[in-house]
Amino acid sequence: MSMKTFDNIWDAISDTPEEAENMKVRAQLMNSINNWIARHKLSQADAAKALGVSQPRISELVNGKISFFSVDKLITMMAHAGMHIVNIEISETAAA
Repeated sequence: MSMKTFDNIWDAISDTPEEAENMKVRAQLMNSINNWIARHKLSQADAAKALGVSQPRISELVNGKISFFSVDKLITMMAHAGMHIVNIEISETAAA
């Protein structure tokens, strides 16, 4: 029996390439927010106030519950704290 290989973890755990890309973006946004919380040495309660959400939502965020967050919600949280997306890189795959 051969084992299927994937280019990245997102391809392995998602059903479609579109879902994999969405998960990748959400993971990057969540990582940025987590880094912001750590840099500011915020408790979950203080982070929740700054990001405009409840403390349990911050717990879900820091515990990597990616399915609990949409791209829109993560961007809204970032905006509450004055964070901005500076750069988005897009590459195209070769046509099949």
